Amino acid sequence: MPVSPEIAWRIAERLLPAAERERLAHLSFRDEGHGYDAFGLHPAHVALGLAITAPLYDSYFRVISRGIDHVPVEGAAILAANHAGTLPLDAMMIWTDVLRRTTPPRVLRPVADHFVPSLPLVGTLFTRGGMVGGSRGNARALLEAGNLMLVFPEGVPGIGKPWSERYHLQEWRVGHVELAIRHGVPVVPVGVVGSEEQMPQVGRLDFLKPFGAPYVPITLTPLPLPVRYHIHYGAPIRFDLTPGQADDPAALAEAAAQVKAAVEELLRVGLALRRGLFA
Repeated sequence: MPVSPEIAWRIAERLLPAAERERLAHLSFRDEGHGYDAFGLHPAHVALGLAITAPLYDSYFRVISRGIDHVPVEGAAILAANHAGTLPLDAMMIWTDVLRRTTPPRVLRPVADHFVPSLPLVGTLFTRGGMVGGSRGNARALLEAGNLMLVFPEGVPGIGKPWSERYHLQEWRVGHVELAIRHGVPVVPVGVVGSEEQMPQVGRLDFLKPFGAPYVPITLTPLPLPVRYHIHYGAPIRFDLTPGQADDPAALAEAAAQVKAAVEELLRVGLALRRGLFA
C-alpha cells in the first residue's frame, strides 16, 4: 500500500538535509480540500520523491545542468525533452533538477503514457509526486492552473530506440505545440545527454504487455549504467500564432519542427561539451 502523507514526511525528514526541507516549505500547492491537489499530488510525497531521487541525482548520475534560468519562475510552460534509456529515469532527473534549482521551488508535472499510472505502487508514488496521465483534459487543466508540464514528444519510441540511433530524435509529435498555441504558453526545449546510453536495449518481447506496457525490453545490462547526466535548458519558444491556429496541421508541423531543432541543437552542444560517457 502507498504510504500516508504523515509517514512520507517522517521518511523525508530523516533523509533530506534541513536546507532542502526548508525550501520545500515554500512549495506552491493548491489543496482541493482533502490534502491533495486535483491530480493527487501531496507535498509530503514530493518531499519523499526528492529523498528517493536525490542520491541518484547527486551520486549515481552526478547531474550537471545548464540554463535553469530559462525555466519560468511562475506561470504555465511546457518543457519538451528528448526521451531515452528504457526506464524513465530522465523524467525523474529533470523533475529533481527543476525542484531543486528553481526559487521558489516548482514541481514539474511529467505527462506519462496511459499505462504508467496503473503500475503497482510506483504509479501511485509518481502521481503523488506530480505525474499526470497523458490526456488532453489533464493537460488543459494543468496549464490553466499555471503548472510546469514535462512532455517527451518522441513518446515510447524514444525510450525504445536502439543504441545505433541514440541522440537521433524519433518522430516528433505535435501535441505539445498544439497545447502551447491554444493556451498561449511557452515551450522550453530540453536536451538530456547521458540518458540515451544508460541502459542499452538489444531487443524486446512484444507479446508481453504487463500492466498495459507496449512490450518488455531486453537490455544489455540489468541495471542502468552510472552515466553522467547533462541537462540543458534552452530559451523559451513563444509562437506568434492565434489559438485558432492550433487546429492548423501546417502551423503545428512548423512549430513542432522549431522545437525539435532547438532540442537537437542542445544535444549537439551537450555532446560536444561532455568529456566522456561517465564524465
